[in-house]
Amino acid sequence: MANVKFKVQLGGTIKGRIRVPGDKSISHRSIMLGALAEGKTTVTGFLEGDDALATLQAFREMGVDIDGPNNGNVTINGVGLRGLKKPNKPLDMGNSGTSTRLLAGILAGQDFDCELVGDASLSKRPMKRVTVPLRLMGAELETTEDGTLPMIIRGKGQTLKAIDYTLPMASAQVKSCVLLAGLFAEGTTCALEPAPTRDHTERMLNGFGYEVHSEKLDNQRMKACLKGGGSLKGRHIDVPSDISSAAFFMAAAAVSKDSDLVIEHVGMNPTRVGIIDILKLMGANIELENFHEVGGEPVADVHVRYAPLKGIHIPEELVALAIDEFPVLFVVASTAEGQTVLTGAEELRVKESDRIQVMADALIAIGVDAQPTADGMIINGGKQSPQNAEIQSHHDHRISMAMTIAGLNAVSEIIIDDCANVNTSFPIFIDLINEVGMKVEVVEEK
Repeated sequence: MANVKFKVQLGGTIKGRIRVPGDKSISHRSIMLGALAEGKTTVTGFLEGDDALATLQAFREMGVDIDGPNNGNVTINGVGLRGLKKPNKPLDMGNSGTSTRLLAGILAGQDFDCELVGDASLSKRPMKRVTVPLRLMGAELETTEDGTLPMIIRGKGQTLKAIDYTLPMASAQVKSCVLLAGLFAEGTTCALEPAPTRDHTERMLNGFGYEVHSEKLDNQRMKACLKGGGSLKGRHIDVPSDISSAAFFMAAAAVSKDSDLVIEHVGMNPTRVGIIDILKLMGANIELENFHEVGGEPVADVHVRYAPLKGIHIPEELVALAIDEFPVLFVVASTAEGQTVLTGAEELRVKESDRIQVMADALIAIGVDAQPTADGMIINGGKQSPQNAEIQSHHDHRISMAMTIAGLNAVSEIIIDDCANVNTSFPIFIDLINEVGMKVEVVEEK
């Protein structure tokens, strides 16, 4: 396989008006819930990246008739909660943790055995966080001794037991897994989380006519409950642009002098806007325009103009609301005047890579003062010593894209190794980043 490298030239001014691809989280869930619904579900704005396509292919292999994707349009002919068929081979999740953890919840309630496998990176990621609650519900699962893929789910066809599960750490994937398993359980299943996380599963279940009750408890705690044994009704879903993909362009415009950029139709789910709140606390000039709603999800155009940034201590209550955006926020912090401190983000160590260590190494390589800590990072921004750097992405798409943005204020050329992974979430990233004013060359080495 060819090694794809990004060669990032220095500088650039970010200007223009763009639309980034559809939201990955919502794309995954549109296929899953559309397949489990009765009747037809149509999707527009579906993200045609490797991760969401892995979810789509898995449901095809379980007998669901799916047309597309064709320019973001998908039609799913739902089979109902009990209509999935045993696949002929293990389901390959590629690099997608979301596909794996959510699908485990759905498969726990089926009457067939199924095996989930993934690539080298996914096969290192922790799955005990979903196998523990699923076993409490009566599911039979097997993983490696380390609790990683491959995972075999023994579907026995019996109804699962409803549980009240308290998540040890805030995780939308674990919460969603428990709720999806709850569709197949007798009684009411509840997931209690220590801090709010993205709520696309709850919103979309409600949109498919399956009632989910969500409430905020004391402090930051959230509780979501549903009763098993109902049904979902097919519907239309318009997927907003992915705020995690838009984040790279918000960051680029925030750190590039004289920038003026509009990113259209971005999902503004309140559980996902931590990136905007954090950038504003650092002094970024961001305005939200043209607010409206599509399919229960708020959307807006994000208008970013350059303003000088300052380092901050990132509030811990915003960490779960920006968990996927920290690689590029670290890059922003490296350009801000003063010190930025992140704590309470140990979850970053078990993403596609150890994003704390990998980003610290990458920033140090380009001359930034960055110190990794157990649960975050300390970055002394605004000072950079010139040095040529070849960065390792560690098979992680967000590292590749974040370090591309670092080229705007770097003092020498950056080369990023192993960037084919960007296709998992953002296949047109390089086209768009060059369109708005950066100069990035893609080099393929055999």
